[in-house]
Amino acid sequence: MDDKVRSYLDANLPALLERLTEWVRIPSVAGVPERKHNLTRSANWLAGELRDVGFPTTEIWEGADGPAVFAEWSGAPDAPTVLIYSHHDVRAVKEENWDQTSPFDPVPRDGRLYGRGSSDAKGQVMAHMWGLRAHLHATGRTAPAVNLKVIVEGEEEAGSPGLADILREHRSRLDVDAVIFSDTLLWRADHPALCTSIRGMLGARLEVYGPLTDIHSGAVSGTAPNPAFALSNVLAQLHDQKGRITLPGFYDDVEEISPRRRAELAALPFDAEDWLERSHTRSIGGEEGYTVPERLWERPAVEVIAVAAGDPIGVARAAVPSMASADLSIRTVSGQKVKEVADQLRRWVAATISDRYAYELSIETETAQEAYRTPDCVFVEALSVAMAKGFGAGDVGRMGNAGGGPADLLSSALDVPVVFFGTGLVEDNWHDSDESVNIDILKAGAATLAFLWDVLGRKQDALLTSSLPGGRKRHSKG
Repeated sequence: MDDKVRSYLDANLPALLERLTEWVRIPSVAGVPERKHNLTRSANWLAGELRDVGFPTTEIWEGADGPAVFAEWSGAPDAPTVLIYSHHDVRAVKEENWDQTSPFDPVPRDGRLYGRGSSDAKGQVMAHMWGLRAHLHATGRTAPAVNLKVIVEGEEEAGSPGLADILREHRSRLDVDAVIFSDTLLWRADHPALCTSIRGMLGARLEVYGPLTDIHSGAVSGTAPNPAFALSNVLAQLHDQKGRITLPGFYDDVEEISPRRRAELAALPFDAEDWLERSHTRSIGGEEGYTVPERLWERPAVEVIAVAAGDPIGVARAAVPSMASADLSIRTVSGQKVKEVADQLRRWVAATISDRYAYELSIETETAQEAYRTPDCVFVEALSVAMAKGFGAGDVGRMGNAGGGPADLLSSALDVPVVFFGTGLVEDNWHDSDESVNIDILKAGAATLAFLWDVLGRKQDALLTSSLPGGRKRHSKG
């Protein structure tokens, strides 16, 4: 089967890239009202592609801000049922910052395909489709060795505001044994690692108000409350000298890193210069006492992702600004709950800002996401075997994902484990200019998924009696 999978993907790689290119050309940008019709175009394109792969059932499910695509192929009544999760919406772009191509005019270059969504996450969905084609070709089956259901949502980049409602509304259609979550990164192109955790996410916006209007600095300089200073003071106090976040109680519920997890992360090849080059960062900072992988995946973080005050563009007016704002992104880890962190932030901001200023703190609790850790289960074992074959690696490491996603929501709503497999790399420039996907990694990812369905099909007896949360046993209904 190995040779058949690889030869099929080698022969059909041009077709894979052609289809991905066509999909990337649809500018399915999340959170931009004038682009919303493109989300519908993207969903319809994907539904057609899934039908072409062979899925007998494909539907469009409307979300809060964008449509999701559902597909089902249940042709193995005695085998486990797996839900594939990903998304087809993409981040907004600043086209003037793109050097390799226009964002929605994808081009192949130096072993990569450039374009918005090529890696995050249309490329990951495409790996699933061509992995399934390769699986069918290599096994000679007319249906997959497992039962497959698919949800590719259209609002993940906006925080998945409608996903919970979609899962509730269609719960009777979503009786599965596990979720394969495909919106994550790999460690390195030459060292595949299986992701087993994902951080939570909480967004917030702080606006600080000084003068009642912008005022000429020559008239009030030295006496007016300048909100830029007040905001800067708040932001500067978010971390102490050891890189720890200063919100009182913030670390109370953070789980200590287990010896097993430390050993897993220490086994990953890490070189500081390599990391700086691939991540396009100038230096390494963060919480003292932890390695870079530990800081990325096992420790919480807070980042400032936008700051504005006065006249950031155009001609300066020499005025003291009436308002300064900052957007924050807080990444939580196992043990923390986003509601508790939101309350900690509210109390800390209230105690930190001078009473010379007014302020408004908006916290995005409705789209916040909890951290999630995959439990030990046979699905992880099967994926590890499939990755080793797909990437031609003797060893598959373990890693986490520094970003967030609705993994905890999927697990709690469906009461099943979530297992992560993505084809992204940090050098793919997600959310930035010149996003691209490594074509060899895309092909290895498709091979991994082709092998996964075969491994899961052959392990069906163990899978159908595997322990789930609460000590129960689940038997697939197909």
